[in-house]
This record gives sequence, C-alpha cells and structure tokens, in this order.
Amino acid sequence: MTIPDTGVRVEPGSFRDPGNRVFHRGEEVLRGLDERSARDWRALSVTDFFRQATSTGQIVGTEELTPTPVDAPWTAVLRHERIPFVSHPYEWSSAMLRDAALLHLDVLRAALEAGFTTKDGSAYNVQWRGARPVFIDVGSFEALRDGEPWAGYRQFCQTLLYPLLIQAHLGLDFQPFLRARVDGVEPDQMRRLFGGTRRWRAGVPTHVHLHGAMQARNSAASTTDVRAQLRAAGFSRELALATVRGLAKLVRRLDHRPGDSHWSDYQRTCAYSVPDRQAKEEFVDRAVAAVGGGSALDLGANDGRYARIAARHAAHVVAVEQDPAVVDTLYRALREEGETRILPLVMDLADPSPGGGWRGVERAAFADRARADTVLALAVVHHLAIGRNVPLPEVLDQLTALTVAGGSLVVEFVHPDDPMARRLLANKPDGLFPDYRRDVFEALLARRGRVVARTELPSGTRTLYQVVVGG
Repeated sequence: MTIPDTGVRVEPGSFRDPGNRVFHRGEEVLRGLDERSARDWRALSVTDFFRQATSTGQIVGTEELTPTPVDAPWTAVLRHERIPFVSHPYEWSSAMLRDAALLHLDVLRAALEAGFTTKDGSAYNVQWRGARPVFIDVGSFEALRDGEPWAGYRQFCQTLLYPLLIQAHLGLDFQPFLRARVDGVEPDQMRRLFGGTRRWRAGVPTHVHLHGAMQARNSAASTTDVRAQLRAAGFSRELALATVRGLAKLVRRLDHRPGDSHWSDYQRTCAYSVPDRQAKEEFVDRAVAAVGGGSALDLGANDGRYARIAARHAAHVVAVEQDPAVVDTLYRALREEGETRILPLVMDLADPSPGGGWRGVERAAFADRARADTVLALAVVHHLAIGRNVPLPEVLDQLTALTVAGGSLVVEFVHPDDPMARRLLANKPDGLFPDYRRDVFEALLARRGRVVARTELPSGTRTLYQVVVGG
C-alpha cells in the first residue's frame, strides 16, 4: 500500500499488517483500511462488544472519518484517541506485562463471543493511560471463520506469555529478552531454558514443549494446510474460547512479586532529612506549577513521590526508574489508586531504550519519544556523572535534549561532600572527577538555559535549580 505525499507522517511500526496502516496528521492518530479491513471494521463498530469495550476504556476510542478524505488511498480512515506516551513492553514491570496479557485475552474472549477474532497477539497491541492498559490495534479485528485457530497465539506466547514464564519460574528479569528481539522469545530458546525438571512448571508443557513440537511437525505445511487440518478435526469457536480461558487462568497464576532490591528502600536509607525533603517537595511543586499543564518526565522516579507532585499540575507524567522491582511496586500502587496520569517505566538512563526492529525505527528510541514540558532530574546527576562515568556536560546535554524548548528542567546537584556523593567517590580513583563541582555545574547550566529559581536544601550539600531550556 503506497501513501501519497500529503504531509502526513507514517507510523514506522504499523507496516506488518498490509490491510491497514497508522499515520499521524498533526496531533491526530489515523488509520487507513483496505477494502477487506474496512468491511471488518464496519461490522465490528456496530457490535455491543466494541461499544462497551471502548466505553469502559479497554479498547482505544475510535471513529470513522466520513466522508473518507478524497486523497486517501484507503477504503476507510479511522481516527483514534491519542495515547499520551507510547512505551514498549521491555520498559514495563512484570505486573504491567501480566495486566497487558490479561487485557489482551479479555478483549479476545469478548471478541470471539461476538463473532470476531484478532489477527495477532503482540504485546505491542497494548498501551497505557497511566496505570491502566488499553488495547490499541483496532485494525487487528476480523470476522471469525469456523475451524480456524487464533492466528495470534504464537505472538502472544513470544511477547507476553514466555516473558512472564521466565520472570515467574526462573526469577529472571524479562526486559532484556524482549529488548533483544522485537518479535519476542523464540520457542527454541524457551525449550533450552526449561529443560529437565523445569519442563513441568505451570504452562511450560503445553505452551512451550507441545507448542514447539507442533511447530516442528507442521513446519513444512502451509498455513492453509494447517487450517484445513484443524477444520477437519472439528476446531470450533468453543475450543478457541476454552483456549483463551485456559491462558487467562495461567497468566493470573504468574503473579511474580520481585523481592527487595538496593533501591526498594531508598527513600528511607538515602541522606535526606525531613527539612530537606519538605524543601525539595515545595520547590518541585512550584516549578511544575509555573509551567502549568503539558507533559512531565520524572527521571529516577523511585517510589513516585515527585511524579505524584508533578501530576498535580501536568496532564500526564512518565516516571522512569532503573530498578524493575521498584517500578513494579510503584505500578501496583498506582493501579490500586486508579491513577491514569502517571505511567511508570523501567529504564536505565545510562543505557536507555534504543530504536529497534526494521531499520531501527519500527520501535522508536526513548529519546525520540520522551521530550516533555517539565523534566525532573532529582538525585540523578551524581549517579550518572560519578557512578556511571558520564561526563558532566554530556549529562546536561541529555537532560536538556529531553526538555522542549521553553520548558523547564528541574535538576538537583549533589555536592561532592554530600554523603551519597562521598559513597560513590569512595569507589573511584582519587582525582578522577576534578570538574564535578558546583561552580562548573552552574556554568554548564547557564550555557543551556536560564536559571529562574535556585534553592539550597537545609543540609547544605544539595542544590536545586529550575532552568528554562533555551531561554
């Protein structure tokens, strides 16, 4: 499907289904459908299932543009509700991935009951409104044909079920597995991970070993042949529904709760006194309020204390934290609160998500998605500059690059004599960071923006700055 030069921006990650394509026109998120996909959409859009799922927020709000734009090379064009921030599954915590899997299965079950199915089962079909998952791939729905299995089963296993099995049964963080391959974890890799006695753990015999054996047996057969075999064997919608219910039961059992980590009790063990914390909270509140509305990015969010303050004023907040266990705890708390403005993500700021997939742009890099009106970099600079040996000018280059022009960077400088800085420096050779000084830091800030507010915390070893970037 070709797209004429009409000033729209095609979404690089939407090319895999030739029947529809997502693109952007200004702030609008649009989807073009070919004749067959348009027919499926129009049948879907009038069902009670779809109307209820969109009204409850399970499926992204969608409407058809009528009449279809005359210059569009599609049979129909849809307009979707805009999701504030697009994240990737390897940036989610284990509870987030599990909830995304359960949503996917819940939507599929209701679709099957209404006479529809989905073409795929990818974790990328789900995004987030804060701590609430939402199914976004409306173009994936198609009319159910008797005798055909769920086409998305393999994708569901590779991008959702297998990572959950790895986390729950092996205690390994799944994020590196998903980040390594855009298509997820292959069955062959899973069989090697789950050999010996591990092969009998919940979900593994059926969805790893049996699935792999069936794939190997049918590797020489065409998709049409396999479907014909299933149809002849009496595969029905009832069997498909039973499969979905079984998967949902399994996923609910995979509720892995990470144990304590170095950062899970940071707010209690860090060097902040009560007066320091109070002064810091007041400074952050004033700084975000001064920007008013828009988006906020909290780098090194930990338990979300300052993300919650930012959410008092910002329309939405992305809270980034390196430790998966800390993000998981934060997500569970936000989920219980019904929070729809704060999205917690797992991210190492010294090794953020790169571009991935086809041509390296199918899944956009974090730096290409994350620019915000307000960026909070609290107790972050010293970890990057001393802990990870990132040159101080480059730390500030990255922080300002994440801030929109005219927006505010709220940044904390931890002095070399602060207990936390001394702890980091104790593990480094003497004299390795001669430029890690407050005067150097302030000079670097002045080259990148206009300092509009500054406060030294009562302890005397930390200073906060609000900088209008490019100002």
